[in-house]
Amino acid sequence: MAGRGDSALCLQETERIRISREYGFKPLDLFMNKKQNRNSSVVKRHIVAALVLPFVIAYLYYLSPIPYFLALLILIGMTAMWEFFAMYRVPARLYIPGVIFGGMLLYLSCCYPSLLLSGFFIGFFILLLLRLFTGAAPAGSMSEIGPVGVGFFYIAGFLVFQWFLRMEPLGREYIFLLYTSVWMADAGAFYIGTYMGKNKLFPSVSPNKTWEGAIGSMLGGVSGVVIIKIVFNISSLTFAGAAAIGVVMGITALLGDLIESMFKRDAGVKDSSVFIPGHGGVLDKLDGMLVAGPFLYLIVRFL
Repeated sequence: MAGRGDSALCLQETERIRISREYGFKPLDLFMNKKQNRNSSVVKRHIVAALVLPFVIAYLYYLSPIPYFLALLILIGMTAMWEFFAMYRVPARLYIPGVIFGGMLLYLSCCYPSLLLSGFFIGFFILLLLRLFTGAAPAGSMSEIGPVGVGFFYIAGFLVFQWFLRMEPLGREYIFLLYTSVWMADAGAFYIGTYMGKNKLFPSVSPNKTWEGAIGSMLGGVSGVVIIKIVFNISSLTFAGAAAIGVVMGITALLGDLIESMFKRDAGVKDSSVFIPGHGGVLDKLDGMLVAGPFLYLIVRFL
């Protein structure tokens, strides 16, 4: 009996190593019994942010939306979809064409919205045919093709609202408002939640998030919107309006984080990938913006 138990443990460990090497992340259970070095993680986050942030700001401020911002959205969207599909162990024969079709759908959504439905039908139908004719058996077909369909809507469908924002008369200002408010909301949630958090917010989805961190997210969102109003001198936006939008940005950024956490816990992973040292994957940095972006667009258009 002992020999069988040892063999089972060896097989489990081998599977964990295989998943880590193949998809670029570690299963959640590898992290459950390991104490994280908080200070080291914070330092790494700061170093990466300090190196990357100036280039991101210059790229967004100086370069035109076509082709540069469009190319950035498509690149980020395809990377996030790859992470999402890999997170759910979608076979390469499906996730590689899924990422390509996802990028095409995002391009159509931005430049030729009238062709979006046709593009979605053709792309998804081809993926269904690939699963039908390349799968060994019908068993598991939904678990393989389902994440691809969800990824199209969740990532490409939500991300396109950032393009709609960028094409508004104050598009550059709105993009900076979105990114800055979400980044500061994330920072407020992280630091206040880390050092002051005591009351759990949603432990079944994200055990480390607290109500104190949620308040920090709203405060960070307000700070970000107010800063952008002042820096860009947006006269049409009052300070009261900036505070209200900031609260919305803080709440929606937090909801976006929780939605991605729901997917990650379902898939059994801690981060979407290890693409960004100290920060996780692209999807981990994008999650709040995916939800906050559409809400900001609705505010800009209809309020």
